[in-house]
Amino acid sequence: MTGSVVSTVTDPGFLLAVLVSVAVFATLFTALPALSGNPLKARMKAVALERDQLRAQQKMRLASEAERRRKGLREQKSKGMSSIVEKLDLRRALADDKTVAQLRTAGYRGQNPLTKFLFFRLVLPFAFLAFAMFYVFVLGVLGDKPMFVRVFACIVAAYAGFYAPVLYVSNKATKRKQSIQRAWPDALDLMLICVESGNSVEAAFRRVAEEIGSQSVELAEELVLTNAELSFLPERRQAYENLAIRTGLEPVRSVSQALIQAERYGTPVAQALRVLSAESREARMTAAEKKAAALPPKLTVPMILFFLPVLFAVILGPAGIQISQQGLF
Repeated sequence: MTGSVVSTVTDPGFLLAVLVSVAVFATLFTALPALSGNPLKARMKAVALERDQLRAQQKMRLASEAERRRKGLREQKSKGMSSIVEKLDLRRALADDKTVAQLRTAGYRGQNPLTKFLFFRLVLPFAFLAFAMFYVFVLGVLGDKPMFVRVFACIVAAYAGFYAPVLYVSNKATKRKQSIQRAWPDALDLMLICVESGNSVEAAFRRVAEEIGSQSVELAEELVLTNAELSFLPERRQAYENLAIRTGLEPVRSVSQALIQAERYGTPVAQALRVLSAESREARMTAAEKKAAALPPKLTVPMILFFLPVLFAVILGPAGIQISQQGLF
């Protein structure tokens, strides 16, 4: 048995077969990474697919959120409201250029939002007045007060209903400005990168609108609208001016003026955007430092009312309990 094994092992044919098998295995082992492909390329492809999926989900979320906030630029016209507004000629009585500009700043464009705004300014005073009269005269609230006080309360309620749409639009405009102002420095940085990489202004606006939408839907809408105006308006200057008018922010106005000068005199856009981006970031940092500096005075009253009594109770409570147990009081 042992002799047959030794003879088999020492057989030249067997040794040749073993060496060939080892050589084939080594060849396959060394060539396996090359046959399996580049792992870096596969990883980059997987990351790109995952990024595209996340971007598609983000776009769907932003689209649904924008659709929930507003029904679009071409909103269907309300025939009943429009007929009432036109018959009473409320546009001449209650609307002016400042009102239209405030509606645009709040994100309401077109004639239909203006019609609704005027209609509610007409209807809400009567609704508030009816509610106040029911609350005061039917339910008996302020029953111990003189008639003059109760009538005056109803008049104040009607006056509040008249100015309720104005306050609502002003609040929406303020929130929209804050959202745009927070995201504007980042949008300028992205625009600077796009311009320095060789993209045109239209391509830069489109790309920045896609990327900045996750941070500010309002700014993305304005950039998309500006990109559309750059394509259709006869003068590009008008598109930049409309962007500044709709937002109502000084940093946006400065960028618009820089883009207008670049279009007119052929000056480099990247240099102006770099300077304006730095200024916007410094302004945002200054505003954050200002809020941080104003925080201690705002915390003084809550600390006096809520923190200090609890602190005194925790510190002096055990001593008071010991003194009461000893019978000193």
